Amino acid sequence: MKQFFFLVVFCFGTLVSFSQKNDSLSERPDASKKIYVVEASCGQCKFHMPGKGCHLAVRINGNTYFVDGADIDSFGDAHGSDGFCMAIRKAEVQGEVVNNRFKLAYFKLLKTGDKTSLTNSPVSQ
Repeated sequence: MKQFFFLVVFCFGTLVSFSQKNDSLSERPDASKKIYVVEASCGQCKFHMPGKGCHLAVRINGNTYFVDGADIDSFGDAHGSDGFCMAIRKAEVQGEVVNNRFKLAYFKLLKTGDKTSLTNSPVSQ
C-alpha cells in the first residue's frame, strides 16, 4: 500500500511540474512595442551555432542569438516533423538583444507556409 501511495504522489508531482507555465513570457504582445517577424529554430541543428544539445535561437537581420525566456520545446516537440530541430520557422516576437542573447518577452509561432515577410528587429548593441 505504501508503494502505491508513493507512486500516486510521484505521478501527481510529475504532472504538476510539467504543467508549469513560463510566467516571464507574455501571451499577449505589449501594444506599446513593435512586433518583429523573425526566423526561429534550433541554434545548433539549423543555425549551426556552437554548443551542445538543442537550444532555441532566433535569426535577426542575418545574426543568430540564443533565446532567454523560452525553451526549445515550449512550442511543441522540437524533433517533430515541423519542430525547431527539423525546420526554420517564422515567429512574431518582442524582446531585445542583451549581451548577444535575445531576451524574449513575447513569442507567437506563425503557421507553416505563412507568407509574412521578415521585419527589421531591435538589435541594440
